[in-house]
Amino acid sequence: MAAVLLEAGLMFAVLALAGTLAHRLGQSVIPFYVITGILMSPHVLGTLDIGPIAGITITDYALAAEEHITLLAELGIVFLLFFLGLEFSLDRLLEAKEKIGKAGTLDLLVNLPVGVVVGLALGWSLLEAFVLGGIVYISSSAVITKSLIDLGWIANAEAEPMLGTLVFEDLFIAFYLAVVSAILLGGGEFVDIAVDVGTAMVFLLVLVGAVYLGTEQFQRFLSVDSQELFVLRAVAVTVFVAGFALAIGVSEAVAAFFIGMGFSSTDHLHDLESRLIPLRDVFAAVFFFWIGLNTDPAVFPAVAGIIAVLVVVTTPTKLFTGFFSGRIYGLDDRRNVRVGCGMVTRGEFSLIIAAIASSAVGRGPILTEVVPAVAVGYVLVMSILGTMLMQYAGYLERFVVGTPSTATAD
Repeated sequence: MAAVLLEAGLMFAVLALAGTLAHRLGQSVIPFYVITGILMSPHVLGTLDIGPIAGITITDYALAAEEHITLLAELGIVFLLFFLGLEFSLDRLLEAKEKIGKAGTLDLLVNLPVGVVVGLALGWSLLEAFVLGGIVYISSSAVITKSLIDLGWIANAEAEPMLGTLVFEDLFIAFYLAVVSAILLGGGEFVDIAVDVGTAMVFLLVLVGAVYLGTEQFQRFLSVDSQELFVLRAVAVTVFVAGFALAIGVSEAVAAFFIGMGFSSTDHLHDLESRLIPLRDVFAAVFFFWIGLNTDPAVFPAVAGIIAVLVVVTTPTKLFTGFFSGRIYGLDDRRNVRVGCGMVTRGEFSLIIAAIASSAVGRGPILTEVVPAVAVGYVLVMSILGTMLMQYAGYLERFVVGTPSTATAD
């Protein structure tokens, strides 16, 4: 326990330093958290051969993605998506279902096939290419939500098509993960696939029904005089449902999103946001740090060419589909540029797909070795590139609309 507590303290210390540096430089904290995780990992700090300082070698400070860090990272995903749900009530979702459907379909039909085509061009099998397609298709709900909050865009008009497309992606990826998991890990039997997909769909329908019919119950559940009990109840139901979802093979992020959506229609929305924001930010920092800990820079040279091709090919496709998604919502081109920039980032779901591929024993080295290495490098590049594009979207706006702008909350 002493070692666990020391590791946690060291992690939060370096995160605080990284966040301070990011704020001093006026940059997004997300890439700093990711890079800090890489630097503190056994792959970098753990390889340094430096003599002991006060009897402790520098490698003793290297951190690994142990279970306690992974748990905190999972909570980061859960609370980021919970807050995304708070911003998007079911009534609002249903009102915008036509726009969400059009924007999400455009996003899906352009970006998923691009990854599949690249995979096939590399000589991979259709299954391997399909896995790569999922990795490059799905934008990062966690990173994008965090960036929307940091930049103050969350209340702006451009947030609506971004959130709507993320909802579509998250719902689709729940189905995608069920299928891919069943094929790669379950032997690919049709019955196994059908059972897993059916379980996921039934659970999601139950959540949707609970959100649609249970507004009064959500309201009553948090109607307590104690602030302590208020926070405990909100955390309890969110984490429990997310954990149950993950246990039955459904994305915990999607489950947390729907719980947030359930609370969004209650009178407790403001209290939830003000009281749980510190929890969200702390766990979110650990999540981005955890991405870095799982990244071995040594794998990048071997797959650098594939990563470069994916970045060059898939950045414009996300900019394109994001821009026209904004037009579907009737936004002006300045905000459409922001939508396009905002959808570039890839993150947690791409890494989840890669983790499934790496566990596919007997499926060949491309799935178990190459795809995970590509995914990690791709996510790192796209997480940095995407957040930078959002932060400096004003420069791209100038080329589209002809007037300078800044990426601020307006």
